[in-house]
Amino acid sequence: MFVTIEGIDGSGKTSVLAQLAERLRDRFSPLCVTREPGDSSLGAEIRKLVLAQGKSVDARAELFLFLADRAQHVATVIRPALQEGALVLCDRYADSTRAYQSGFLDPKIIETLNDVATSGLEPELTILLDLDVEIALSRVAQRKAACNEETRFDAYAASYHQSVRERYLELMERNPMRIVKVDAAAPLDTVVENAFEVILGRHKGNL
Repeated sequence: MFVTIEGIDGSGKTSVLAQLAERLRDRFSPLCVTREPGDSSLGAEIRKLVLAQGKSVDARAELFLFLADRAQHVATVIRPALQEGALVLCDRYADSTRAYQSGFLDPKIIETLNDVATSGLEPELTILLDLDVEIALSRVAQRKAACNEETRFDAYAASYHQSVRERYLELMERNPMRIVKVDAAAPLDTVVENAFEVILGRHKGNL
């Protein structure tokens, strides 16, 4: 089963995925935990290019970089894991491109090119960690202070992140069977538990 974790920056995807993976390892073998961009040899280099702070990247060039990473990721990581019967748990996938890049480019073009990059592979379940933008950005600021870590997207205005959140919610409305919203404002243990139960429920339904 292919499961993705999505949400705006600061929604807690990395923390939730780490704890979720630990809980899922007790029930699923093999388990493949991966992320975009960057979880392939090619993707690691692309990640540096697309996330580096201070770099100006044309919207079309940015889209092609993300899709190049995804094509390699699907071909060398995700599909082989699925063929081995693994539960694939991925931090970001195509919905991130739909939510972030469609603010700059025609969504129809994005869909067409994404379909080429993935050969039509969509997750069976997407967990959307939904969070108020102000709370998310405060978390980003705390992360920056603690780790001195900031991406180019973190520096965008709150209005940009709000538009991304709204596009995620629109995607959920259009894909109610695939995308399940989890309240990311809850304590981390609660968020992980809720996501865990959603995954188990969907897996049982697929048996």
